[in-house]
Amino acid sequence: MIAQLSPKRDLNMRTVKTYIADDHHLFVAGLKTVLKESKDFDFSIIGTAHNGNELMTMLKSGGADLLLLDLNMPEKDGLDVLSTIREQFAGLKIIALTNYDEVKLVKAAFKAGVDGYVLKNVGIPELIHAIDEVLEGRTYVGKGVKLNKNHFAKQEPTAQQSVFIDKFIKKYNLTKRELEILRLIAQALSNKEIAKELFISDQTVSVHRKNIMRKLGVSNTASLIKISYDNSLI
Repeated sequence: MIAQLSPKRDLNMRTVKTYIADDHHLFVAGLKTVLKESKDFDFSIIGTAHNGNELMTMLKSGGADLLLLDLNMPEKDGLDVLSTIREQFAGLKIIALTNYDEVKLVKAAFKAGVDGYVLKNVGIPELIHAIDEVLEGRTYVGKGVKLNKNHFAKQEPTAQQSVFIDKFIKKYNLTKRELEILRLIAQALSNKEIAKELFISDQTVSVHRKNIMRKLGVSNTASLIKISYDNSLI
């Protein structure tokens, strides 16, 4: 009996060891299928994670070339762990693969260390193109991503914005220190960076962060940045 041979693969095709981090199991399953059928790269999916804690544990095994990262995950989300990942795994290429298209979130993700930013509603060819770009050492901003150089310029709030911010503070019963920390969080600063900026301890920043999340009714950094953007705090 002659064994049936599997379809031939291009022996020159580059193997890309890949991690996927996303809390939607069906999306992960579909993405794995699509990547394995790619004719551009030989994707080897060496691990998947569904929250930030699982991701950090998975990364310790090492060996990956690429991380496809959702920004909004339970427990620690993508933005919460990005700075740490970038510090510990400098050679890992990271693409944010997300539904978020707000300018501030895009800016925060790049500041925290992503190499590319792609929306989940794009076609497979663009995702493969994005992967090719970041693997070649280039930065990739996907179609539909709202990114304008003008948004990176720091602007002082107008009198009308100041009144609006005061109302926001009263509505959520935030202290001035909490507002200050919220704005720094929205700039994608880690607890350590915020502590250095404000001359306080990491533990104090962590306590403030938890209090801010409780008062605003959110559970991750992506949501904090979105609220900051929606309320013109940054």
